[in-house]
Amino acid sequence: MAKPLVIIGAGELAQIACEYFSHDSDYEVLAFSAERDYIAAPTLADRPVVAYEDLEQLYPPGEVEAFVAIPASGLNRLRTRFFLDARRRGYRLASYVSSRAFVWRNAQLGENCFVFEGNVVQPFTRIGDNCILWSGNHVGHRTVIHDHVFVASHAVISGYCEIGQSSFVGVNATFSDGVKVAADNVIGAGALVTRDTEPGRVYVGAPARAVAGKSSFDVTL
Repeated sequence: MAKPLVIIGAGELAQIACEYFSHDSDYEVLAFSAERDYIAAPTLADRPVVAYEDLEQLYPPGEVEAFVAIPASGLNRLRTRFFLDARRRGYRLASYVSSRAFVWRNAQLGENCFVFEGNVVQPFTRIGDNCILWSGNHVGHRTVIHDHVFVASHAVISGYCEIGQSSFVGVNATFSDGVKVAADNVIGAGALVTRDTEPGRVYVGAPARAVAGKSSFDVTL
């Protein structure tokens, strides 16, 4: 029997999440939800879009699960805000792992995670809460991805790495063994990260260097 699910969000990622949950999971998407002032249309993908302010009355936490489908906006802060609020309100946060991803049996995955097709997640890895791994990434053995991280496509994260909380990893980024990425980093597309990073910085290039005078919070994601 399908488990009822409400998707928090009403943009492109929400529609993509709906497609995957509907056709490659044991969840049934009942509705979308967004804050009242941001609802652009009453329906999306043939499902109602309900005001987030009214969510508990319409879809009580004991009757449905939720998934927060918001991308890396504000260095993942917007998704994090809704994730923490939904959990505070009593919702169980669903995670999705594509049937076409390879996730080893003892890899740990938190709440409200979304793992697209083609990801390889090796043994003894830990992925925290509220993380998105877009398609085609490699997550090496014993790597830790902390909470609220967004990894775009085709990143290669070698073994024993750490990706710091709320960081964003761009497409085709590569991380050498044992690298520790600090919290709130933006790692640019194609960057080669060979050494530990500092919090709140933007790293680009090969080998990657911090962009002088620029904070990760200055980047529009």
